[in-house]
Parts: sequence; structure tokens; C-alpha cells
Amino acid sequence: MFKQLSIGAIGLLILSSCSLKNGSDTAKVLPDFNAQTMDLSVQPGNNFYQYANGGWIKNNPLPDDAGRYGTFDKLREDNQEKVKNLLVEASTSQQKNGSSMQQIGAFYATGMDTLQIEQQGLQPIQKELQNIKDVKNSADLQKLIAHFHNKGIATLFHFYGSPDKKNSEWMIAQLAQGGLGLTDRDYYLAKDSRSQKIRSEYLIHLEKMFALMGHSEEEAQTKAEVVMKVETRLAQASMTRLQRRDPHKTYNKKNLEELQKLTPQLDWNLYLKEIHLDYRGDFNVAQPEFFGEVNQLLKEVPLSEWKDYLQWNLLRSAAPYLPKAFVNQSFAFYGKILSGNPKIKPRWKRVLEASNSALGEAIGKEFVQRHFPPEAKTRMVTLVHNLRLAMKDRIQNLAWMSKTTKEKALEKLQAINVKIGYPEKFRDYSSLEIDRKSYLENVWNAKQFNIAYKRAKIGKKVDKSEWFMTPQTVNAYYSPQNNEIVFPAAILQPPFFYLDADDAVNYGAIGVVIGHEMTHGFDDKGRLYDKNGNLNTWWTKEDGEQFKERTQVLVDQYNSFIVLDTVHANGKLSLGENIADLGGLNISYTAFQKANSQNPGTETIDGFTPDQRFFLAYARIWAQNIRDAEILRRTKEDVHSLGKYRVNGPLVHMPEFYKAFGIQEQAPMFKPQKDRAIIW
Repeated sequence: MFKQLSIGAIGLLILSSCSLKNGSDTAKVLPDFNAQTMDLSVQPGNNFYQYANGGWIKNNPLPDDAGRYGTFDKLREDNQEKVKNLLVEASTSQQKNGSSMQQIGAFYATGMDTLQIEQQGLQPIQKELQNIKDVKNSADLQKLIAHFHNKGIATLFHFYGSPDKKNSEWMIAQLAQGGLGLTDRDYYLAKDSRSQKIRSEYLIHLEKMFALMGHSEEEAQTKAEVVMKVETRLAQASMTRLQRRDPHKTYNKKNLEELQKLTPQLDWNLYLKEIHLDYRGDFNVAQPEFFGEVNQLLKEVPLSEWKDYLQWNLLRSAAPYLPKAFVNQSFAFYGKILSGNPKIKPRWKRVLEASNSALGEAIGKEFVQRHFPPEAKTRMVTLVHNLRLAMKDRIQNLAWMSKTTKEKALEKLQAINVKIGYPEKFRDYSSLEIDRKSYLENVWNAKQFNIAYKRAKIGKKVDKSEWFMTPQTVNAYYSPQNNEIVFPAAILQPPFFYLDADDAVNYGAIGVVIGHEMTHGFDDKGRLYDKNGNLNTWWTKEDGEQFKERTQVLVDQYNSFIVLDTVHANGKLSLGENIADLGGLNISYTAFQKANSQNPGTETIDGFTPDQRFFLAYARIWAQNIRDAEILRRTKEDVHSLGKYRVNGPLVHMPEFYKAFGIQEQAPMFKPQKDRAIIW
């Protein structure tokens, strides 16, 4: 956010002619830069984020059900309304039996049928609770772990398939750390007051959830302590988020014999049999030390305690789909304590999210037919091509990079694959069983169906046509192993993409989004992969050192930002996104200037020049209100900087920004040239 898994010369396409449009959306939508949406009492060079967005922030207070609410979130909400209309139609009108619309309608209907959910109580999980009780030995335990993984019940570790980092054409099995109920391993270990409070509240939450299942107060307390003990040991053996950003550290390929030697307590032949996977290829063990601890736990933790842990994993996974007492208690911890939200989201939004997770491309196919005309996709491809030309120019003109590395960089840039709007071929869900009998069963059926679909790819060539976001997702991403940038249909709307706005605004918004995703191929992590998506050194040693020196400027800058009280931003954790923000701005501004040279536009609109509107458009996409608890949570867990710093952070490195607003050396946001980051 863009999510990372993250326009040019003569003949440039004018962005304003390329916005998403559908037959029902005929009114002109234009950006609003005026006294109502800005804060003109603030000087641009003092705090550009506040100057550009002050009015919007004031007029768009935080909803009670949100930890953060910004223009990005507002677009998501507008988009949710479109998807909701589709789901309501599917659930309330006659649909062809076995069709995607019938499945979509049945899934949504069971999620909204709270009367049936309350009447069923804990009945939907009784079979799984009995499975836990029936565990008699280590083999039974391992079979149940595999069974939980089949149903999408997260427990102990993660198993999935993805491309081999050093042979990106092939899918191999991946093993990664997991098994935690808290959202970051540091919450279990850190000594700061907030982490200690979260641990205390988590223990209370565990006790309350076990009590809701009918356990006595004493039983609930004992079970909660067992879960905390097991999860704390898992956390101690887990990599930090920062360590996990290094793809070399998380690449530890082993064959089955080596894997078995690492974890002799785990029977991997049995596990593969139970997940119905006939596979004898390589395994990448992302965190070997973690799996060493899993082995110790299997040796030392008694079965009775494993049953408590598995019962919690089951309950945590199922809680959002159970009666309201479980839903509310889950929200009380994960929503209120961790994010500071005073109110839970409306039920329809929660069921919509579950529907998207279960039947994403089925919903996406319907969404595209209603809200994304084919010509928009064609035009967007041309926009990306034009922005690619701008990045090519910038790479060729880099003073700090050698000719050898430049040539490799240009090859990688040219090789970037582009996906716009929606997949060429949508998935077939016809064999997925969805009915109106049980919400939780529908959820589990969908998870099992989707997991089996993904596992079937292990040991085969990578499917380059696969998407990792649905068309109705308001986001975009870069995949380093596929070397591709992807822009789902839903993001191609205001405030990112305008039908009737001037070029300056569209380059400042969607143009920067495109440049951001391109730059991810050359950020501190993406640059480690070559044009084919393989983890491979293609830089000269000297250029690599130059890159680290230049990006350290951003690390130091963002480390200096105080996000709340005495808490600082994490410049290392957010480095990739910060590089992409700065790169996206530079690339898109270059493309805008080239477009302007072909068709000069000098007129002011709303009193602002084209260059000023470029920067205002960029700032507007990050306008937001955010709760203190959410600031702290995101600073610890999120690789993206907070909205304020996504604006003020990169702009101080751009002389074009200073010139556009006449910012002088004495201004707080002015940074001397010697202190600016010049990367891409």
C-alpha cells in the first residue's frame, strides 16, 4: 500500500482519458483542493501533509469501527458497497443451482443469518472438539495438526507452496514459523509497558474464551496459562519481522531426509499423507531454529497440554463465525485492545470480507462485468508502458551506478510483467460445496477447497497467470519472484484514477502508484532478485555498497520520526516501502514532465499550478485519521510508514517539490542537498 508479496516520451497517453468508468457512473468526479479540504493556515514547507489534507482530516472523523480511516479506506468502503449490492442480489434472488452466483448468495446468506448461528451454538465445532479429545499419542497429534491445516485452522507452523527463490520457475514446499495467537512475536517478549499490558490482556482473553466454551474458571485459567507457555516458547524461537525481510536468511532448502533429521519428532511422511500431497521434492525451511524448537516441544509438552493448545487454535479460528458472545469477545481483544477500535464493524462488512476470502475470483468475475470495462484495461497497460520509459531514463542517468549494473537493471525493468484489472482466466469453483446449512461449515469448505487448489501446484512449474489479489481489492502489489506488478480493477478509481481530471493529478496519484510498484523491484529486498525472479547477485560489489549507503539516509530519517509520545518509527522495517514511495514520486514526476513537454499545460486550476497539483494529489491519497493504539500496532507490525510520513518523508528529497511551492532553506521541511537521498 501498496502491498508487496508492493508514464513517458513522445506519444504519451493522457491519463485523464483512461479512468475506470461504468455505465451508471456518468457524473464528473474531480479532485477538490480548496479551503474545505486543505489547511491553508499551514505553510507548505512547515507540514505539507497537514497543508494538503487538514480540511479532509477534519471533515472525515474516525468511524467507531475503524482504527484508521483515510482516503484509501474511504475508497475501500465505497467499493464494499458495490460488492455488497452484488452479494445481496445473489442471496435474495433466484440463482441457477450450482452457479457461482448461487454459491456467493448461499455463503453470504448463512453469514447474515444470525438467528441460525445463535441456534446452532457450538454445534459446528463439536466434531473437531471430539477429534481433539480422541488424541491418544504423538501420531494422533500430528494427524490432527495436518487435519487442521487442511481446514485452514492455523496451528504450530505454516505449510504452503511458492516459487523456489533460486529457481523461480518451480513451485516447492515451504515451511514457516507460526502458531501464535498474538500478532507479533515481540508482544510475548518485549519489556515495554504496552507489550506487558497486551500479554496481561491476552491471558484474560484466553480465560474468557475458554469459559465461554463451558469450562470452569479454574479450568479456563489453567488452559490459558498452558497456551501462553507454548506460544511464548514458539515466539522465542521465531524470527523478528526485520529478520524475515532478508530473503537469504529465510532460504534454507532441504530434502525430505534432511527435514526429517531436523525434526525427528515430526513424521513428515505421515504429514504429507494426511494433507493428501504426493510430494518428494525439496522443502524450504524458512526458520530452521523455529522448527528445532517445535521438535523440542513435541518431545517435552504432554498431550493434555497439546489438547489445550489445539482447542484454542480451533476456537480462535472459528470465533468470527460462531454466536455473538464469541465474536464480541474476540473483538474485545483483537479490535479494542490491539487497535483501539471502540466498535465492531457492521456484520455485513465482516461477512463480505469472509465472502471475498472464500470466493474471491467468483465475486471478482461478477464485479469486473459490472464495474470495469475492457477498454480501461487496455488503456492502463499503455500507462504502465509510459511510466516504464520514465524509469528507464532515470536509471540511464544515475550518476552513482556503474554501466554494468545499469545494464542489468534495465534488463530487469524491461522484463517486469504487468497485470491490469483482472485475470485472463478466472478460477472454477464449481466443485466447491456451499449451502445454507452452516456458516462455519461453508467457511471451512471454502478454506479447504482453496488450500487444496494451492497445494496442488507444489512440485510443478509456476503458473505465471495466477493473481494474488482479487479484482475487487483496493490495492496493488509487486511480486519479486514473478517480477511482476499487479493493479486490480478496484484501485483504478478516485482518488487514484480520475476520468475528468488534469494530467498533473493523475500522474501524482495513479502514476505514483505504478512507479511505487516498479520501484519495489529495486528496493532493498527486491533488488536481490534478478530479472527472472531468482535470488541472485547481479550488482557489482561497489554499487551494492553505494545503494546501502544511500538507503541508510532513509533509515536514519524515518528512525527520527516520533510517531507517538517517545515511540519512534522503524526505519529499517519500513525501508522497502519508503524507497518505493520516493522512487514512485521521482519516476512519475519525470513521466509527467515528459508528457507536459509534448502538450504543455501551464494553466492554474483552483489557484494551483500543474506541479503543485501533482504533489497535492499525491498527498491526498494518504490523508487519514488514526487511533493511538493503531499507530503503535502498525509501527510494530506494518512495513508501511504512517500516512503523514509517506507524504512528508519522501518529499523533502525532491528539489521539484521545493520549487513548486517556493520553499526556502529556513522552512522546517527543507533538507540541504547533501542530506537528501538520491536512489532511483
